[in-house]
Formats: sequence, structure tokens, C-alpha cells
Amino acid sequence: MPINPDKLGRFALRGLRIGASTVAILELLRSDWTGGLSAAAAWLVFLQVERRLPPPPADEAEG
Repeated sequence: MPINPDKLGRFALRGLRIGASTVAILELLRSDWTGGLSAAAAWLVFLQVERRLPPPPADEAEG
């Protein structure tokens, strides 16, 4: 089964988005405002990039 770069990229972007949101929450809970706001801004950027991606082809969505 060949590796699909588009599917791998979407997976990596999802991981970055989850990681950034987790770091943002933890930093804000620790009252580290600079780190928390920076991570929150990164999360928003990753979210916008993910929303702008075209939807995956129908045959990939099923598998």
C-alpha cells in the first residue's frame, strides 16, 4: 500500500492542531500568558489552514 502524501499531511496538520491547543490550555492554566497566547495563535492558524484544504477524494474518505 503506497503512502499518500496528502493523507499524511492532513494527519500531521491534525496532530499539530491538537498539540497547539493542548499547549495553549496548559500554559494559560499555569498563567504563562505569552506562551499560552502564542500557542493559541498557532492553533488558530492551523485551524484556518485545515479549513482551507480541499476535501479529500471520496474513495479516500471511505478507507
